[in-house]
Amino acid sequence: MPNTEIKIKQKLDKEISSFFENQPNAGSRNLKRKLTYSEFLSDRMLIIRLIRSGIPYPLFSLIKHITPFTENDWASLLEISTKSLNRYKRSSKSFKPIHSEKILEMAEVTDLGMEVFGDMQKFKLWLNTPVFSLGNNKPFELLKDSYGKEMVIAELIRINHGILA
Repeated sequence: MPNTEIKIKQKLDKEISSFFENQPNAGSRNLKRKLTYSEFLSDRMLIIRLIRSGIPYPLFSLIKHITPFTENDWASLLEISTKSLNRYKRSSKSFKPIHSEKILEMAEVTDLGMEVFGDMQKFKLWLNTPVFSLGNNKPFELLKDSYGKEMVIAELIRINHGILA
């Protein structure tokens, strides 16, 4: 893993931990220890809490750096303009729950894609190549809706288990 990637992962760990430490009501989970980004992604209840609170722009910015998506891709996936994305950046405000959910869905897809392909360039190439088992659609195009995202995740799981269509 390149040095910049390690630094971003460390910043993600710190940002996630900080977010949950600063929550007034820790809920059903006691978060006395530092929480890592990977642990966060595997805990659905924490994901729900973050979605409902809204992802702060600094956390989105870190997530954006570890995904294969460009600024235009993110605008398209979130169904907002790049101008609106820049407003979020300037104001450092949190995203609405609907956008937060999409951001975390893309974080999950990226996490799984990196597990399967082990390389961001290979994963990005796969996302932008028509896949027969996905109706000859590019996986990226399917990520715009929840059902399409589920299809992409299912395909990544099949690839990971060596089941090819």
